[in-house]
Amino acid sequence: MAEARMARTSPIVKTNKEVIGRKVVNPQGESLGKVEEVMVDAIPGRVAYAVLSFGGFLGVGDKLFAVPWSALDWNPERQAFVINADKRFLENAPGFDKNNWPDMSDTTLRTSIYNYYKAQPYW
Repeated sequence: MAEARMARTSPIVKTNKEVIGRKVVNPQGESLGKVEEVMVDAIPGRVAYAVLSFGGFLGVGDKLFAVPWSALDWNPERQAFVINADKRFLENAPGFDKNNWPDMSDTTLRTSIYNYYKAQPYW
């Protein structure tokens, strides 16, 4: 006998067309940047981070941030990802330069990022 399955309530999306480049806002609608990349943890096969750009002007001086995927919520009405944060929170977040990416698989780095965003680690 086949098992009953739960109905899907979240969409399956193409990252290059439906996620990359999307704006990120806080619940008040303040712009906090955009999604530059999506980082996948290959072994468990799940999205680990969204890399956001924030700051700078016309792409110059942008700081990048690895944000736990679970810290973002998709808002279809706004056509944007929502994070419960403000600009000051992101300004103080651990970030990196677009030409100098950290080792995203480093356990200490992952733990500190997830702790900063108060996200539950999945590993």
